[in-house]
Amino acid sequence: MVLNQNTIKSQALSKETLKVVDAFNALNTDEKLALLYFVYEKMGESITPAAPTATDPELAPKLLGDFYELSDDRQLAIMREIVNRENTEYSHAYGALKQNNQLMVWFAWAQAMGDTVVDLPENYQATQAINDALAQVEKLDFEGQISVLRTVAENMGYTDVQTIPSQAETGKTPSL
Repeated sequence: MVLNQNTIKSQALSKETLKVVDAFNALNTDEKLALLYFVYEKMGESITPAAPTATDPELAPKLLGDFYELSDDRQLAIMREIVNRENTEYSHAYGALKQNNQLMVWFAWAQAMGDTVVDLPENYQATQAINDALAQVEKLDFEGQISVLRTVAENMGYTDVQTIPSQAETGKTPSL
């Protein structure tokens, strides 16, 4: 099986966590961005942060350096491009990262919102769908939360790298 930009990748997700991923995927682009912000805002309270030692910020200079110098409108456009998996420079930079570094990008952006990263509009009201999805994330244990966040993060950004079919999928053994 070759994954394309429309294929949802998941790793060892339970029925409960798949339900949360489905709720996220049902949101529109801006709702997804808001939900990510709210998830990271609640880290350390009802949501457990991933280990920061599992990331390497130097691997994302475009996303964690150049990005901060852009206008609010351009930053928001880039976030939307990443969520929508568009074939753009920043979406490629994001898609080239491993899951932990993708999560680190969203965490860093959420931490800088309102300072060096575009913030939610002052009068922003979360939709019921966002509130419901956030409540579902909060109910999960640490492993479930990280599983959902990794899946969500991995299914954003653009990459043209194709996965290599496994022996189970092809029925063939690898050869030189």
